[in-house]
Amino acid sequence: MKRLNLLVLCLLLNTAAFAQVAGNINYQNQVRYTENNINAATPSNPDVLLSVKGMANVKADSYVAIFNVSQVGKTTEEVNLLMDQRINQALKNVATKPSVTTFVDMISFVPVYEFETQKKVFSKNSYNEVPKGFELKKNVHISYSDPNLLNEIIADLSKYEIYDLVRVDYFSNEIESIKKELMIKASTLLQEKLQRYEILLATDLDSLPKHITDVYRVVLPVERYKSYQAYNSSSLNLKKASNVNQVDKSVTLYYQAIIDKEFDFVLNPTVLEPVIQVMYEVKLMVKRIAPTTAPKVKKSYILVTPNGDLKELKTGN
Repeated sequence: MKRLNLLVLCLLLNTAAFAQVAGNINYQNQVRYTENNINAATPSNPDVLLSVKGMANVKADSYVAIFNVSQVGKTTEEVNLLMDQRINQALKNVATKPSVTTFVDMISFVPVYEFETQKKVFSKNSYNEVPKGFELKKNVHISYSDPNLLNEIIADLSKYEIYDLVRVDYFSNEIESIKKELMIKASTLLQEKLQRYEILLATDLDSLPKHITDVYRVVLPVERYKSYQAYNSSSLNLKKASNVNQVDKSVTLYYQAIIDKEFDFVLNPTVLEPVIQVMYEVKLMVKRIAPTTAPKVKKSYILVTPNGDLKELKTGN
């Protein structure tokens, strides 16, 4: 009995360990992974279509963080003064960091209203909107090259109540050279595929008509963040009159890079941090010329007479 209990306990521990390695995202019922089996399509026409897909994971060499700043005040002078004090003092500390530049973008400057009650003797009260003050919004753009500086920048801005990090954009000076590298690598693989098809089909495809097309796509990290909620709720058999108070579940964001399983080759395949992903695909269509049928030859019949003359016989065809 003790051995049986020990075996059950080991199985439970192993199950828990595998679940932890997979990640909490698997708690989400709507997460579905596509089938991993491969299934080549059946050839349906005499043409040969070749395709090569490549991807490169490019680490950014510069970043731009955008923070939103809001300020309210009773007058235009007050709201502008308070906004300038906060931004100028915050950026003064940020500017001391290496390779950091800043820019302040004006977003909106609008009046703010509130409701004022108007009491009437012989009717219901009326609520009228009256000016309350002004609201000013600006965005602070901060460019930096060291990703570790973002924590220090956030700490400096938070001292002046600047908390709203809108987004972080990634940039790289290597995109054009990466595109060329992808194209050269894909062209080499395409030639190898073409030679392999010539061997399989036992024919020379070099002299046949060809059509080619290619396309690039660049995906930034800001486009690849997803969310999920990790929790496990109990199922209760409750009466209809019962009240259930549910707790708000925390929403988690995570970076999901494009999975490289659909590509023929990948440059820098290991993704440790959010990266710029550059994809390239080239397609080659080889038009196989169908064999032409020989034209019909009109037959004629010649009769040789006893005198040696030649006469053509007329037939119905």
